[in-house]
Amino acid sequence: MDYKARYQEWLKDSYFDEEDKAELAALKDEKEIEDRFYRDLEFGTAGMRGVMGMGSNRMNKYNIRKATAAFALALKEKHGDEACAKQGVAVAWDSRNNSQPYAYETAMTFAAYGIPARLYTLVSATPLLSFTVRDLNCVGGVVITASHNPSEYNGYKAYDETGCQVLTEDANAITKHYEELSYKEIKSISEAEAREKGLLTDLGMDEMQRFIDAVAKTANPLPQEAKDALKIVYTPLFGAGLVPILRILDQQGYKNVSLVESQKGPDGNFPGLAAPNPEFAEAMRPGIAQAKAEGADIVIGSDPDSDRMGLAARDEKGEFVLFTGNQIGTLLLNYLILRRKDQLPKDAYFVSSIVSTQMSFAVAKAQGVRGIATLTGYKYIGEQMTRDPEDFLFAFEESYGYLSGTYARDKDAVFAALLISEMAAYYKALQKPLTAVLSDLFDTYGYFLDKVDSYTLKGKDGAQSIKNISARMRAAGTGLMDGIEEMLDYKDGMDGMPPADVLRYRYADGSWLAVRPSGTEPKIKFYYSVKAKNQAEAEKLYQQRKAVSEQIVKEESL
Repeated sequence: MDYKARYQEWLKDSYFDEEDKAELAALKDEKEIEDRFYRDLEFGTAGMRGVMGMGSNRMNKYNIRKATAAFALALKEKHGDEACAKQGVAVAWDSRNNSQPYAYETAMTFAAYGIPARLYTLVSATPLLSFTVRDLNCVGGVVITASHNPSEYNGYKAYDETGCQVLTEDANAITKHYEELSYKEIKSISEAEAREKGLLTDLGMDEMQRFIDAVAKTANPLPQEAKDALKIVYTPLFGAGLVPILRILDQQGYKNVSLVESQKGPDGNFPGLAAPNPEFAEAMRPGIAQAKAEGADIVIGSDPDSDRMGLAARDEKGEFVLFTGNQIGTLLLNYLILRRKDQLPKDAYFVSSIVSTQMSFAVAKAQGVRGIATLTGYKYIGEQMTRDPEDFLFAFEESYGYLSGTYARDKDAVFAALLISEMAAYYKALQKPLTAVLSDLFDTYGYFLDKVDSYTLKGKDGAQSIKNISARMRAAGTGLMDGIEEMLDYKDGMDGMPPADVLRYRYADGSWLAVRPSGTEPKIKFYYSVKAKNQAEAEKLYQQRKAVSEQIVKEESL
């Protein structure tokens, strides 16, 4: 069925509400109609994400119901009707527009398929959902979120019984049902009937407190005077981190915490921000200005679903410096090894992705900790943790996601807020800025410059351009640019990892470049890891390599 026929079907089918049909009828731009209907919104590696609105290629209640019905059928196949009916699922939602009603539709659809849904009544962090699935022994879970995407987006993330985002086999089972289901086939139930039958119950602050208490167990001992000396500015970027992060810092004795009131929220419009992403200087700027005015030491910021954490800290001159996700991860890893060196398991390991900095692996190896590399996505980190929870120390990805402890299987800004504050307090007591700690690591292990460049290519034409860019770079091989010794293509799997659309180029100087289309956004991403004698040399090499990549993107997206 082409996009025009699908558009007409949605306009005429009685399944769709009249007010939603009115949105479609008002469309005049043919390109907009095509983009909304040229395909079904895909259920990808762990769920769906897209622009909200009516259409088969949009996030809306109809696709939420369809995805949930598919997930319910897959759960019953995997666990059986009896286990699903006994254990149920957990459903959470973040601060985005429509997150709460989408979560309600999710819970009601699970209930219609006889799977009890435990639905949060308050704005919830993604790691809280992961914890809840484990804590309540559920067969699965869903959180409605689009993480750090712009305000027009929302998404649906599915979790297995371990609290990990669904892996390939489970995702394929869900996708099969999703593609086979028609909207009219999806079962429904009234809220009154669902509650009467125990198929819909509420979760709230009691369960969140259990999560906070679990996170608290990851803390390392620190004198109270060190905590008292640290001044923190925190911004939740209008999201779900507000309550759990303020609460855990207070419970753990960090009393000098100042909130960025202008970004308090929750508010799914994210006023003043192009994207509520703590890796962007724009998002952290109000917090830094407040920290300067108040004489604070660090600024921390979490994204709307509170799984990512950004950091700015004063340098030796008293100026605030934003740290990259790779730098934060490496600092936290080094700090944990330092603080726990006498209590580390014999075979302790940390996990990071193949597109994250190699500096962390050098730091770990020098101190007797194994480093394990996975594909991008915390579900692969969660899978590794489930295989060997006893020896797990720490995990991070360059995209500002960190975790320690085995209470969850997803990155956690609540944990990160606690550990970053602890680390900053520890080094402040030693009169050492975090920038100086990082400089010492560079002196010891070499200078590493890690950069990520993303190119957004929207719509049907953009999706084709992304495919063309990947194909062209794959065909170029080691001839892509000077200095490349080897190209690694992960499309058929590699080093025990499943297949993935990732290319990785190794240079003779120990640097690398990785290229992958985003799994959640209309973007293609270029990851540069440059190892050099100093920053100036690294920046020069980065700019040379970036110029080649930019030219390819430009030529293929015209």
